[in-house]
Amino acid sequence: MEKIHLYDKIISPVVTEKSTNLSELNKIVFKVQNGSNKKNIKKNIEKIFKVNVIKINIINKQNRTKVTRGRKVKVSGYKKAIITLKKGQSIDLTTGI
Repeated sequence: MEKIHLYDKIISPVVTEKSTNLSELNKIVFKVQNGSNKKNIKKNIEKIFKVNVIKINIINKQNRTKVTRGRKVKVSGYKKAIITLKKGQSIDLTTGI
């Protein structure tokens, strides 16, 4: 029952060119729930992946409108966390959560 709560705060890893470049600096990017905070994210990441988290930066992406095929479309915002790991540790994102 406790494992369900661990995975509730972390939605998915963000795999982009920029986040891949950050992995060289021992940084991993995850999309997280809007109600989560740094303490919850740190505790969950350390328990799930068994790594030591040094620092967490959180970025809130706001809602925005986008024009697609002449129509305005609402793109919902999200929260993402950039997690800095202890030197020498890493998370293999290809295994999945």
